[in-house]
Amino acid sequence: MKTGSKLLSSVCTTEVMVVKGADIELACGGVPMVVTRDDGSGAVVDGFDGGTLLGKRYAHEASGLQVLCVKPGAGSLSVNGEILPELAAKKLPASD
Repeated sequence: MKTGSKLLSSVCTTEVMVVKGADIELACGGVPMVVTRDDGSGAVVDGFDGGTLLGKRYAHEASGLQVLCVKPGAGSLSVNGEILPELAAKKLPASD
């Protein structure tokens, strides 16, 4: 996956933009993500139905992959069966 690539879920409405690329396969709802959406047939796999949130970043620490959710959906993002955690916002220093 290249930085700037857009990936789509084939089982829900989730769409993500790759912020930091890696050579791994990203899945959503337990099914690999695609570049172009087909007929949309299929269902989110149980256990991968936690959803994605608009504007949130998700990361896979081992590979360095980082994606930004540009359209939310019902499926959870995962790599090799491991659900990706949402990145916490960095705390900015106080300005006085």
